[in-house]
Amino acid sequence: MAEIQQEGVEVKKSSKKLIIIILAAVILLAGGGGAAYFFLFKSASVEGEHGEHGNANSDEKHKDSEVAVEKLYFDLTKPLVVNLPKGSGAKFVMIAITFLVEGADMVDALKKNEPMIRNNLLMLISAQNAEELKTREGKDKLRAGIQESVSATLTKMAGKSQLKDIYFTSFVMQ
Repeated sequence: MAEIQQEGVEVKKSSKKLIIIILAAVILLAGGGGAAYFFLFKSASVEGEHGEHGNANSDEKHKDSEVAVEKLYFDLTKPLVVNLPKGSGAKFVMIAITFLVEGADMVDALKKNEPMIRNNLLMLISAQNAEELKTREGKDKLRAGIQESVSATLTKMAGKSQLKDIYFTSFVMQ
């Protein structure tokens, strides 16, 4: 009979431990879910609250959000392949270019005007000296010329230019 009483006590102790473990797991999961909800949906709820109150601080944040335009990349559809003048160190150059712009409207402007942009860039690159293009300074000078040319084209055709940077994603000389 003493053995039966000891087994009953052990069963009660193990069931209490099991209940405590389950409660701890539930509390931990609920806390994790609450934290995830807080961090994921915090910015949306904060913007909504400031929009309703209309105080000066929310006006400043609204202006900042308008200023922060999405930056997007645009790749030219094909690399530019240009024959270099005879007597230079290389016969041709192949350059793949990516543009960094602000706003989807600039990506659309680049797409619409890609033939003109390609033409202007082919003319610009064909006038380059192959020996200069082999150096870092020559490539930087070419990047600056490309940025100036594309910005001028965008300003002329789209009324504005929000071209932020130019990247050579491939640069082959042979």
